[in-house]
Amino acid sequence: MQQSTANPPAISPADPADATADVRGELEKEARMGGMGAETSAREIRRIDLSDFEHRKAEIAEQLWSASVEIGFFQVTGHGIAVEDIRNAFARAEAFFDLPRETKAQWPLARNAGWEHKAQVRPSTRTPDQKESYQVTRPRMAGLWPSEAELPGFQEATLRFEAQCWHVGMQLLSCFADRLGFDPDFFTRAHDPSSAAYQSTLRMLHYFAVDPALKDELGLWRAGAHTDFDCLTLLFQRPGQGGLQVLPGKEMESRQWTSVEPAEGVITCNIGDMLTRWSDDQLPSNFHRVRNPLPHEYQGARYSLAFFCQANEDAVVEGPGRKYPPITAGDYLRQRITANFAKY
Repeated sequence: MQQSTANPPAISPADPADATADVRGELEKEARMGGMGAETSAREIRRIDLSDFEHRKAEIAEQLWSASVEIGFFQVTGHGIAVEDIRNAFARAEAFFDLPRETKAQWPLARNAGWEHKAQVRPSTRTPDQKESYQVTRPRMAGLWPSEAELPGFQEATLRFEAQCWHVGMQLLSCFADRLGFDPDFFTRAHDPSSAAYQSTLRMLHYFAVDPALKDELGLWRAGAHTDFDCLTLLFQRPGQGGLQVLPGKEMESRQWTSVEPAEGVITCNIGDMLTRWSDDQLPSNFHRVRNPLPHEYQGARYSLAFFCQANEDAVVEGPGRKYPPITAGDYLRQRITANFAKY
């Protein structure tokens, strides 16, 4: 798919070695982020109201840009996804993960679609995340859906929720397109769900309840410290199931983490590495992790839902100032996934 900008650059093939070196640098940065670090409540996670979006877009874009440049994380309300739709999405995820392991094993993870169990090993920890996940990437789901007998209505309802997330993600990305000098629909075309090259992903996550014998073990992480691979992540958390902590990339040397408490109906968003590259580093990606609960905290299972705005495989990632060599989003994602999923 040919991308266009306000001043379209000529696309020339990148030297694969140059592109690989850039991605390797991102991985090396992530590998330095292990350990507990410290915690601080002084950092603000801004909450931005998206209501009346078309009339308030300029105001919203300014708020999003400021929060993204300064912190890399923000939360949105007034996004148009009903609380009941979010609750139902969580109920579907819980029903899926309640299926027997041998049933879920029928749908193994491949190319960001399907089920995995303790398969993700972060460069920051070198230990498996204490979770399982089920990933929905529309063009890659052949043979990976539960049947109607196993989970009635699951496929239709999940795709409907995925489309709602995509709509919110494209609204947010259109604000960044304006600020970067691209046309307003630039990122919408780059994330075209009608294309066979579409690779945005809805991910259902189940972090395991803590084994009482391991509750004092500090070497285990529900999700080790990392930045996301994508352009933009939308995260839904269940109230009472905390653990998410954030650290702006520009403050990484401080090792001071801020907790993001779950709130119903609120979407927590963060900039991913793909958009950092696409913006010539104007929009920094943000480190985040999900720590195991402390001994005095809720020890039960944690569920979350994440939507990753990942540009189509054939979209060319190149910033307005051409700071980095062009690379297709497909090649970029493959390099990052290979470093996180040894078996896939």
